[in-house]
Amino acid sequence: MDSSSTLSTLSTLPDQDTPALVAAVAGRLLKKGWMLSTAESCTGGLIAAACTELAGSSAWFERGFITYSNAAKTELLGVDATLIDAHGAVSEPVARAMAVGAIARSAPSRAAIAVTGIAGPTGGTPEKPVGTVWFGWSVDGQLRTERRRFDGDRATVRAATVHYALQTLVELLGE
Repeated sequence: MDSSSTLSTLSTLPDQDTPALVAAVAGRLLKKGWMLSTAESCTGGLIAAACTELAGSSAWFERGFITYSNAAKTELLGVDATLIDAHGAVSEPVARAMAVGAIARSAPSRAAIAVTGIAGPTGGTPEKPVGTVWFGWSVDGQLRTERRRFDGDRATVRAATVHYALQTLVELLGE
């Protein structure tokens, strides 16, 4: 899987609901015998919460890092502060470093989801408008990053981020 960076605007949520996506993630991870960790900023732990809502998730969910502040990203995940200074917290290098850090700090995880974004309603800029989210996935040592922009209020942006993170992980894990 190659690292990719794309921008698109999504105004509707994916077809599958969150519990179905979590079940699909769980099934694939259990089949492989792998564990998942999350590193979340703009979602504040919503991905981890969705995962642990499923009974038996301790068999495939290792841990979640909520790294809302820049200091937390550095302290808990090892994100180099110079990356944040140079590119901002909502950037490809930071999302990538968050995914790498989640794996490095949560053995035996072989899969990780990282998200960093601007959920709004404030904080956006012309270069990084409200709804901008950078994703990072690490699956068995392979990294992928992607930029998305979601329309809607704070709750909608956060929910869409959870859905997209899980939906893409399902695809990356394969059958």
